Amino acid sequence: MKIVKNPIKNNWEELFRRPTPEIDEIEDQVKPIFHEVMHSGDEAVKNYTSRFDGVEMGTLICAPEEFKEAELVLDPSLKKAIQDAKSNIERFHIAQRTERIEVETAPGVLCWQEKRAIEKVGLYIPGGTAPLFSTILMLAVPAQIAGCRELVMCTPPNKEGKVHPAILYTASLCGVNRVFKIGGVQAVAAMTFGTETVPRVYKIFGPGNQYVTVAKQLATQYGVSIDMPAGPSEVMVVADDTAVPSFVASDLLSQAEHGADSQVVLITTSESFLEDVQEEIEKQLSGLPRKELAQKALNNSKLIFEDNLDVILEMINYYGPEHLILSCKDAEGLSKRVVNAGSVFLGNFTPESAGDYASGTNHTLPTNGYARQYSGVNLDSFMKSITFQRISKKGIQQIGPTVAIMAEAEGLQAHKNAVTIRLEALEK
Repeated sequence: MKIVKNPIKNNWEELFRRPTPEIDEIEDQVKPIFHEVMHSGDEAVKNYTSRFDGVEMGTLICAPEEFKEAELVLDPSLKKAIQDAKSNIERFHIAQRTERIEVETAPGVLCWQEKRAIEKVGLYIPGGTAPLFSTILMLAVPAQIAGCRELVMCTPPNKEGKVHPAILYTASLCGVNRVFKIGGVQAVAAMTFGTETVPRVYKIFGPGNQYVTVAKQLATQYGVSIDMPAGPSEVMVVADDTAVPSFVASDLLSQAEHGADSQVVLITTSESFLEDVQEEIEKQLSGLPRKELAQKALNNSKLIFEDNLDVILEMINYYGPEHLILSCKDAEGLSKRVVNAGSVFLGNFTPESAGDYASGTNHTLPTNGYARQYSGVNLDSFMKSITFQRISKKGIQQIGPTVAIMAEAEGLQAHKNAVTIRLEALEK
């Protein structure tokens, strides 16, 4: 990992650049797939599945017996772990429910807001180098709590045309029984347009590589909403001499092992700590099954020494990390000054992987600096707010003149008439 000491602000853009290709370059590859799926449906999806996943698919949908088999073959301890994680995630997301908001803004003018679930949502679950069954918990649990009527899930098949049993078990546990063996761009396109087999949805959720991220952004041009731009994973760790080098090294490696395009950043106020972490990374890396992927990610990553805490806060908010770990004195106080981050982990015993799986918070988070303007997935991500109003005779007399004056000033005579005709009727 590259070591940088007290970097000047003019160099931050280069220092914190993510290892991602230009969007235009990826979009040129994504658009043809979208257009083919739009025009040829299942046939196009199967062709791209054969090309990218190396498997010829007869049917795209997971059959009921596949769910039953998954439950039988999955290790009981893993099933129990998934159930426990689901309980914590449910608990945290149920607490996010809000009541109807009602306000009489003026005498006789009643306004209120109510939430409604998005009817049809699509969940994209990466399979690739790791079957991310935990993402099903993060998406399907709040979708069920919100009351979404239709859940559609896509996940890539393996070389045998099957889906990992942990994915099928978790989907079934969360009430998702419509699982399609489709991955990548073609999965996003299928949920965007609908095919003979895959229903069209109103909003698509789920992380993925840069191709999936661009595909989701392209979907918004066809009337489908998305959760957020969520690409390769990243973590920023801020540590001082109260942190434990082995803990910090493990946190950095836990993100690095996601993939070669992941990025990890350590900022520390202690030069000796930086050296200790380097040693720990080398030690722990050698024992990882995914060490080659992790090493590639580490090549994109930084170890930064900065002795000014105010500057460190500026760096955090400039970078806008997906995951932010604060392993330092007064982590609580420091966290209050964090403006841009997807999810924050405080203290030496709060590893980021706890949030990835079972603490209860959601792990579908904005990456690539989008934490500056996006929230991570939460209960409201699956809902819409609708406003209502009821105006009495007294109410229209109260605000009618205000509306009429403003409408006339904007040159919208029909708007003015809609009020004055009512006011005149009340005067008769």
